[in-house]
Amino acid sequence: MNVVSLKEIRKENLIAFFQEHWGSPEMVISSGIYNCTTLDGFAVLNEDTVITGLITYVRKDEGCEIISLDSLEEKKGIGTALIKEVEKMAARSGCRRITLITTNDNLAALKFYQKRGFVMTAIHRNAVENARKIKPEIPLIGNDGIPIRDEIQLEKVVTGDGK
Repeated sequence: MNVVSLKEIRKENLIAFFQEHWGSPEMVISSGIYNCTTLDGFAVLNEDTVITGLITYVRKDEGCEIISLDSLEEKKGIGTALIKEVEKMAARSGCRRITLITTNDNLAALKFYQKRGFVMTAIHRNAVENARKIKPEIPLIGNDGIPIRDEIQLEKVVTGDGK
């Protein structure tokens, strides 16, 4: 699998990726407002150097927060490979934990992260309503017809070996 730093991806390709998959490069969550095209991260490229997966993160104090994760081809290990890259970076950088936030409708993400050692640490009730004040294009209804309201925070302790 060809995993590269986002620094190796042309800025216009990152902008187009986030425009297509998130509506804009701007990510609004309870921990802050982020322009994903300016964040650190990794991408998986296919043979044609097209992005098939992408992860962004920010380092904060002794932690690392994953801001976005996209895998365009399910069940091929793309998301897992990207998480492992962040875990290796976090271990090398002295981060003690990796956190992330997902929405209450994203049951696939909750399953994915928990299988990889993340545990739920907080629920931010009605956080998405606050985010819509800044980014109104966030839909009201999400996966499986579930209203998008809350954010769920997950965390994983970083081990020295990046596992």
